[in-house]
Amino acid sequence: MGDGFRPVSLFKSTMLSRFLLLLVTLVTLAAADSADETARKNLVEAITSEDFDRQSELIRGFVTSSDSHVHQTLSAWRGGMVYILETNNTKIPIILEAETDNEGKAAAVLVSNGAPLSADGKRIRFSSNDLTPADTTSKLRKALKATLDLLALNNPNPKMRRDAVIKLGQEQNADYVPFFRDSATREKDKEVVRALKEAIAVTQILSTDPAEKVEAITQLGKLRSINYISFLTQLQTEARTAPDKLDDQTMEALRSSIVAIETYQWWGNFFGTAFRGLSLAAVLLVAALGLAITFGLMGVINMAHGEIIMIGAYTTYVTQNIFKSWAGTNQALVDYYFLPAILFSFLVAGGVGLILERGIIRFLYKRPLESLLATWGVSLVLQQLFRSLFGAANVQVNSPGWLSGSLVISDVLLGNNRMFIIAFAIFIVLMTYLLLTRTSLGLQIRAVMQNRRMASALGVRTERVNMMTFAFGSGLAGMAGACLAQIGNVNPGLGQNYIVDCFMVVVLGGVGNLVGTVSASMGIGVTDQLLQPWLGAVLGKITVLSAIILFLQWRPAGLFVTRSRTLEG
Repeated sequence: MGDGFRPVSLFKSTMLSRFLLLLVTLVTLAAADSADETARKNLVEAITSEDFDRQSELIRGFVTSSDSHVHQTLSAWRGGMVYILETNNTKIPIILEAETDNEGKAAAVLVSNGAPLSADGKRIRFSSNDLTPADTTSKLRKALKATLDLLALNNPNPKMRRDAVIKLGQEQNADYVPFFRDSATREKDKEVVRALKEAIAVTQILSTDPAEKVEAITQLGKLRSINYISFLTQLQTEARTAPDKLDDQTMEALRSSIVAIETYQWWGNFFGTAFRGLSLAAVLLVAALGLAITFGLMGVINMAHGEIIMIGAYTTYVTQNIFKSWAGTNQALVDYYFLPAILFSFLVAGGVGLILERGIIRFLYKRPLESLLATWGVSLVLQQLFRSLFGAANVQVNSPGWLSGSLVISDVLLGNNRMFIIAFAIFIVLMTYLLLTRTSLGLQIRAVMQNRRMASALGVRTERVNMMTFAFGSGLAGMAGACLAQIGNVNPGLGQNYIVDCFMVVVLGGVGNLVGTVSASMGIGVTDQLLQPWLGAVLGKITVLSAIILFLQWRPAGLFVTRSRTLEG
């Protein structure tokens, strides 16, 4: 009998829960409406009052208001855009809309409720010259500015709240500290909480209490506050010129905090630079991978490899424009252009490599000097061709929305586009490894690299292997160009900036060796980026090249030795 009544009890319980939820919602909405109504009444009183103290008190009370109409009115008041309409000895504050008619008059909006001012169903219009602006003295504008700045602490966007806190903290206004502390107790975002702590500390540095000053300086050091390192450094410089300004304990705290922040900043710059070097190394890896295979297989020094990289970059540019013209204003579709662009870059660059191999290179096997001069001539022709088609200036290749922005870890910016390039390079290396070790084409490539004559005697069509390998290597260069378009400039001279690095990767890693190519590209890319901040771009490149030359004197075959037709002589 009891079991038969359980569904009814459950139904009653569910209905009760829904009723209570609805009741709580209605009470919350009613409370919000009541708060907004009170805030608007106070706003009218503040505008019409002639007592500055009362005005200041009311204005400060708006800091916790969430009514957008109140925010807009305060901004307009500070800018002198709130007017007083006097009717029957009653002051009515109004705001004029931005749009005006042919007579230069604009519709009026009541400050009291945000509703249009109308009579007989028609909106009333005024000219600003016909109205009296609400009083805005310098003190009143200062109070309005403080309230408007503090209102930004309630912005729904965490980044906007963080930026507002940093801006307010730089003012070092002691009146803001209670609001910072109140916001810190309610704030959920870690970055905003950290900014609030920094703002409190930098404001308390101006305290007359030595203990509070030392604690504030120490707090900035613990927070590794990069935003205020310049302020601390300036304070230290001023204290050195005026020794009596700060006591020994404060100076020691100042020195320790500056050292802690500068050390943190140095490591952040180091890892940020290393990350950029890693992304550059990933591009070099994809570009040099095909060159390493073709050089190891055919012994051909392809000086046009850089221009094939350029072709991949321009293919990305063309694909982007096609998507823009096809998708129109639909930005969501335009943002997906990059994935097809990578595929098209591989196909177009691979096709150009196939034509180059069939049309020129296959007639120059075993003639390295002639092949070098021929491919160099092809590179010049391709540069001039693209200069004629697209112009000598850089073309704009935009990063799609899903590759824009960055991930911040301990103040180190990790760009989404660079993280994608690194992941993409890992994927390409894995696919190339599987191609060389798990497919019949890969088996033939390795056989030809190790002993061309024996492979041919066993029925391997070496010319076909040459053709397919050269096209594949060119396709990889094209995809490298697509990646470069996301982090660098695209112009006809793009390939010349990377061709030397690609050959350095191939020679240093060991001709035709996959592991060596990966290792060399990582070493050259990261080392080059780490040296540039200290030595400059040119001297850093020279240093890397000199180190490679010295290394090859000790190990001429590179990091990893691969037996191939070229090495066998």
